[in-house]
Amino acid sequence: MQITRVGFGAWAVGGGDWAFSWGPQDDRDSIAAIRHAVERGINWIDTAAVYGLGHSEEVVARALRDFPRNDQPFVFTKCGLVWDEGSRADMPRMVGAAASIRREVEGSLRRLSIEQIDLYQMHWPPQDGTLIPEYWGALLDLKREGKVRAVGLSNHTAAQLDEAEALGHVDSLQPPFSAIRRDAGAAEIPWCAAHDTGVIVYSPMQSGLLSGAFSAERAGRLSKDDWRSRSPEFSGDALQRNLALARALEPVAARHEVSVGAVAIAWTLAWPGVTGAIVGARSAAQVDGWIDAASLELTRGDLDEIAGAIQQTAAGKGPARP
Repeated sequence: MQITRVGFGAWAVGGGDWAFSWGPQDDRDSIAAIRHAVERGINWIDTAAVYGLGHSEEVVARALRDFPRNDQPFVFTKCGLVWDEGSRADMPRMVGAAASIRREVEGSLRRLSIEQIDLYQMHWPPQDGTLIPEYWGALLDLKREGKVRAVGLSNHTAAQLDEAEALGHVDSLQPPFSAIRRDAGAAEIPWCAAHDTGVIVYSPMQSGLLSGAFSAERAGRLSKDDWRSRSPEFSGDALQRNLALARALEPVAARHEVSVGAVAIAWTLAWPGVTGAIVGARSAAQVDGWIDAASLELTRGDLDEIAGAIQQTAAGKGPARP
């Protein structure tokens, strides 16, 4: 699959009323945002069964149903997080049993109203005792059967990638990666570059901290049903360091006449081995705020300036430049 450098992330469009929600979300705004992103050239959407406990996949299906078949974007989704409908606020369970994956893929196909998932990913390493040979073998079986076109891993380490690759090729990895959370740049992204495994990074703006539109005041107003209100990156000294880094990106953004968020996304795309970046939006206007990242090429001087800002602000951890 030839994918655009940025893709639409459908985490927030799952809406509220679950453990990792971003708070309430109007489905009409979500559908408008997805359709606008596709109309502006984005050709892939990343979602997951657990986002909104099935709701995100349903919204994606509604957003895409009127597009002609040849104009529909690729749809990527994930398995491995299982919830209890009777206790929606509880943490989903990390499950890797092959029988569970079978049930989950059928549920996703139904909610998405499609016959084949373009990329199916294990969301997290399971905590139910299932080992890599069982859950990765289950995904490889789904690929052989044609239920999914490609298979990948999300939030897995280089050592886990090695073990999976020995059983069958890992088509893609989805790691968290931003100028704040840079750990994957040390091991997992180089591993993928060496093994011809695609990389689609998530949270390249660190869940809004590097958008250029965030502030300490806004962090203090986050609602209790927004998962970010419980994240250490959104409070205390860490928040101040992160916001200082966002401000340091402003001169780079001004030179290129783009948003700070576009610079933050382009920084992740500058790493050898990174194929694309997943970027969320809750409205069409938010899409317009970051879509320039798809065509933005940061210079060596830009990357040096950003590396210096990372070191000066002491935001996050991991290597400071490609």
